[in-house]
Amino acid sequence: MTRVAVVTGGSAGLGRATVRELAARGWDAAVLARGKDGVDAAVAEVEAAGRRGLAVLVDVSEREAVEAAADRVEAELGPIDLWVNDVMVGVFGRFLDTDPDDFERALRVTYLGCVNGTRAALSRMVPRDRGQVIQVGSALGFRGIPLQAAYCGAKHAIVGFTESVVSELEEQGSRVAISRVDMPALNTIQFQWVKSKLPHQAQPVAPIYQPEVGARAIAATAERPRRRTWVGESTVYTILGNRISARFADWYAAKTLVSGQQAPQKDGAALGVNLSEPIPGDHGAHSVFDDSAHAWSPQTWWVEHRRLGNGIISAVLGVAGAVALAAGRRE
Repeated sequence: MTRVAVVTGGSAGLGRATVRELAARGWDAAVLARGKDGVDAAVAEVEAAGRRGLAVLVDVSEREAVEAAADRVEAELGPIDLWVNDVMVGVFGRFLDTDPDDFERALRVTYLGCVNGTRAALSRMVPRDRGQVIQVGSALGFRGIPLQAAYCGAKHAIVGFTESVVSELEEQGSRVAISRVDMPALNTIQFQWVKSKLPHQAQPVAPIYQPEVGARAIAATAERPRRRTWVGESTVYTILGNRISARFADWYAAKTLVSGQQAPQKDGAALGVNLSEPIPGDHGAHSVFDDSAHAWSPQTWWVEHRRLGNGIISAVLGVAGAVALAAGRRE
């Protein structure tokens, strides 16, 4: 069976890892991004996995360009079954130190890129009454942190936007699925080409996970759709902790996350700035934090193996119940 996926931002970072994971699971994949070198390399990996790949150069902040890209995908690969909105650009620095044009550019790509991709996907999927859109969200869509106001604002906006569209589809009785997969800090190339006002190399907030952790969660959600998935223990405690005490979260973020997003030992690792133009070359999925990034976590194993995990819980509860019953009888 042919399954066609579109991954925006698929040339590098989490998007690149997602393209690889989907291809390994039998998906044909269209890779949408701005940088030709990375897009072509990603498509070569899809084809090496025995699947069809398509390279499409596009800036997702441009609505008409995204629509044209979707037309090309369907003309060359067939109807789109899955659309993954992953693309992002960012600026690191205090809000008042950030150039307003840079701030707005980050919002247009990260938020409106998601809106444009969702519109392109749904306008084709809804009439067929099948398909799925996956929004790549973040723990920072629920808890803002210093130095990333544009990114946090965009991810918060994606949450509200997605909830609105989901409710509209549900009211219409549509069988098209929209899922949101919220990520932890990942060891992706974005930290080497983000526009930064920081004195030292930008880094993810620990704990850091490898992008393949997120890619596996996206692929698992594509194959077993559910509306919301949290990836990594840190995402769980960030979201829940903010719900319990936002005031404490404010204090903790202010106290720890300015220095916690800088890595003096990695100074010199920056590749340039990709905010408005792509950085030439194929930069793959990983950044320079392999030495501190986790390739696995119990929580993400559960995301990937939910049925097995639920079976284990049922078995444990069953055994515990039997033991308690036997003990009660002895008494």
